[in-house]
Amino acid sequence: MVKYKQIKPKKIYEEVAETLLNSIRSGELKPGDKLDSVQQLAESFNVGRSAIREALTSLRAMGLIEMRQGEGTYVMEFSSADVVFPLQSAMLMSQEDISHLLGVRKILETGAAASAAETRTQIDLDRMEIALKEMKKHAGDIILGEKADLDFHFAIAGATGNPLLVSLMNHVAELMGESMRETRRICLYTDAATVDRLYEEHESIFLAIKNKQPDIAAINMQTHLFNVESVLSNYLQSLNK
Repeated sequence: MVKYKQIKPKKIYEEVAETLLNSIRSGELKPGDKLDSVQQLAESFNVGRSAIREALTSLRAMGLIEMRQGEGTYVMEFSSADVVFPLQSAMLMSQEDISHLLGVRKILETGAAASAAETRTQIDLDRMEIALKEMKKHAGDIILGEKADLDFHFAIAGATGNPLLVSLMNHVAELMGESMRETRRICLYTDAATVDRLYEEHESIFLAIKNKQPDIAAINMQTHLFNVESVLSNYLQSLNK
């Protein structure tokens, strides 16, 4: 019997993101160009504003656009290496894929947390604290909650002062953002209390970095990532039952 490869349907925001990505690749959208507003893009694509926000979050996570508070969204300078990663949903990943992604994150981010605890500046702490406040403020919002979550993790990477680490994080950022978004979606629909736990885990990482406790920061980050992996894996297992 012939076995055919499964077709994985794209979500609306993924189609929007891919269209914008192709415009950036082709040069139709150049570094420094300002994108239309969320409302204008929603009308142009004939989709909801939430789909536009998710698409922009994906492109931002890939380091292709920058959202400037009060100014708008701009295309950033990029190299060809920045645009080779496919846009895909974490829920289209297999359990093995998720394990690999979280494995990479454990290697990168536990070390980053420890290093950040030794090298962080007050500016770095301020960025982490802003992200934490946004995370708490938007606890019930999947998209804005994920954005704040990603901002927090990248603030930690930036606090190491190691540009190569930040570059490595950028390479897995789109999938990181997807896994964060799906984790929040699962928690909100199955166990809202877990969203509070996610915030508490981030806060414990922040406090260890603030108090210059590298070993505790690494342990707290590792615990957090194990818990994220558990949420995603348990959900996938439930779908396969």
